[in-house]
Amino acid sequence: MTNIPDHQPGQEGSTPMKTKATQSPYDYYQLFQQLEEHGKNIYGPRFWLDYVDRPVVVKLLAYFLQDEAIAAAEGIDLHKGILLTGKIGCGKTCLMTLMRVLASESYRPHMVSCRQISFEFSKIGYDVISRYSTNAFFPYTNVPRVHCFDDLGVEQTVNYWGNNCNVMGEILLSRYDLLITHKMLTHLTTNLNSQELEDTYGNRLRSRMRAMFNLIAFDPATTDKRR
Repeated sequence: MTNIPDHQPGQEGSTPMKTKATQSPYDYYQLFQQLEEHGKNIYGPRFWLDYVDRPVVVKLLAYFLQDEAIAAAEGIDLHKGILLTGKIGCGKTCLMTLMRVLASESYRPHMVSCRQISFEFSKIGYDVISRYSTNAFFPYTNVPRVHCFDDLGVEQTVNYWGNNCNVMGEILLSRYDLLITHKMLTHLTTNLNSQELEDTYGNRLRSRMRAMFNLIAFDPATTDKRR
């Protein structure tokens, strides 16, 4: 049995509390320590895993380790991607980046900025959509690449030769089809809530997002890590 760490608001540090026990082949206490140490190596000595964020970290660890027991206990579907939401500066991009070291190659997400994709579209046009959807496979295989599209909602609707295009909306719609046909997984980070997502990308995509993603949200009490 493995004790799963929970949070205790208002505290910082690397020693989680014991709260519940679930069968797992992994030591989550050790994983938290390793993750925090890896974060310090990448982001500097001030990096830490805040207690209030621990439930989010547990879900992400279970997902990227493909830990079926903990994922089931946390309500995570391993056949869907991750939609990670939270306010600006809460650490969404940092956590998704750190999770890459834990994931097997076929589950390891390629991080790409939505803003950068909109810039690419303005230069080369509609080929960008296929680059991140129908052509997003490992070379000479039918194994799809996992992408994490970072900061969904900050990109602009782009004009290319007089045609406006919601680039990320088109990419995500295509990747939904590829989830059905090729089990292509997609991850997102965003500051937008569900209504803002629907306002920006439309009800058609919003309904498909329910089938594409596990929604994991940071606690509103989480701190801005950039301060």
